[in-house]
Amino acid sequence: MMSVRERARKAFQATRALGLPDQEVTPVLEHLLKLFNNNWDLIESEDYRALIDAYFELKENKGEDNRKNVVGDYGESSRLPKRLCLQDSEDQASPTKGSARQILSPEEHGKPSSVNLQQGATFLNKKDSSSSGCSNSCKKPQQQPVTCEKNRPLHIINDITKGTENVKISLVGEIGKQELPKFTYMRDNIIYQDAYVHISLARVADEDCCSGCSGDCLSVSIPCACAHETGGEFAYTTDGQLRDKFLKACISMKQDPEGHDSVYCQDCPLERLKNEYRPEKCKGHLVRKFIKECWRKCGCNMQCGNRVVQRGITCKLQVFWTREGKGWGVKTLQDLPKGTFVCEYVGEILTNTELFERNLKGSGNEKHTYPVTLDADWGSERVLKDEEALCLDATFCGNVARFINHRCFDANLIDIPVEVETPDRHYYHLALFTTRDVRASEELTWDYGIDFNDDEHPIKAFKCCCRSAFCRDVKR
Repeated sequence: MMSVRERARKAFQATRALGLPDQEVTPVLEHLLKLFNNNWDLIESEDYRALIDAYFELKENKGEDNRKNVVGDYGESSRLPKRLCLQDSEDQASPTKGSARQILSPEEHGKPSSVNLQQGATFLNKKDSSSSGCSNSCKKPQQQPVTCEKNRPLHIINDITKGTENVKISLVGEIGKQELPKFTYMRDNIIYQDAYVHISLARVADEDCCSGCSGDCLSVSIPCACAHETGGEFAYTTDGQLRDKFLKACISMKQDPEGHDSVYCQDCPLERLKNEYRPEKCKGHLVRKFIKECWRKCGCNMQCGNRVVQRGITCKLQVFWTREGKGWGVKTLQDLPKGTFVCEYVGEILTNTELFERNLKGSGNEKHTYPVTLDADWGSERVLKDEEALCLDATFCGNVARFINHRCFDANLIDIPVEVETPDRHYYHLALFTTRDVRASEELTWDYGIDFNDDEHPIKAFKCCCRSAFCRDVKR
């Protein structure tokens, strides 16, 4: 028979695999043991289903600004979270018990370890119920002591990145008839077919890199050549966040584009897609602020403070099923300070023509992510060839950013162009940074920049469900 310490250790292993903090899980586990009369079998059943349900039920009941103590939310009553249902009191007796006070503290848990989920996902099917709720008269099926109010499976994927990112990104949620997303996870953008992306050291001029630097460029008093793009000072602080002045300027452009400069193509690729023979005049493209990061031709090392985006994701993130009709979403599992790099928007690099043709060939039943047009520097050239007018589409291949939902105007993330490998700006990285302090368990959103009134745009808008007070979808 396993000791209480060993059972607690295994419970924390299961919750760590989902990115749940030990200090938040501990009081939930202690409370469930008290309610279950120290019956560990009920906790361990269905791969710790009761513990995971209770944790997320508590998170859902907390308002964004009402972050009370975990135990205080449960109180001293014997009420279970609404998703759980106790068996009859005689069914709760078990020879395998342990005191709730004997649970390990987070400091005693040891190093995190992974949980072996079958083929990366665990499907926990809930027992059928004849009503929308549960009662204490529920019959006890073998090895299924916890029932739920709806007959929907819980899907858990330990790591959707398959080890390609610096951190694991889990997926969890009751999804009903919704299937798990079908796509190929990629850490980096990849060319689909015709897109022209020329990456070579020869194209990076000496004046556009800092070959004479060493170590960390942010540690020297005089900024190197890579800082010229941001006015002679780096966009990042020594803590790895965006400088407040730079971030405010980017937010201002996003929220009030008409108050900032735009450039106009002589032959706009978007207008060509609408009417190849008689395209209308370009409606303008916002002159975006760029971040220029150091790269391979620079003398600094990979830990240089001006290499934030290229080092990849370091935040603890989780994909979850939203309840507002938005489908899948992304939440942070840790507090994120203002200006923190969260992730890059990764997808297939397509020409605008390829994207247009891909949408035409579709049956109309496919679920698409909203593509991103890389038009931040289109106005710098008189005529832009089709293979140079690029966009990113994460429908079939992409990273966690494909799940981040849109929110009009006041999203907590902002997209900023980042130049890394190539000096021309037909292609660049699109990085997502926090616009404010974001608390753990808060959903991450960003403004896609959609004009919901442009019915002729090659990329069709969707019905907005952001619920922002500043929502631009007036047709809603």
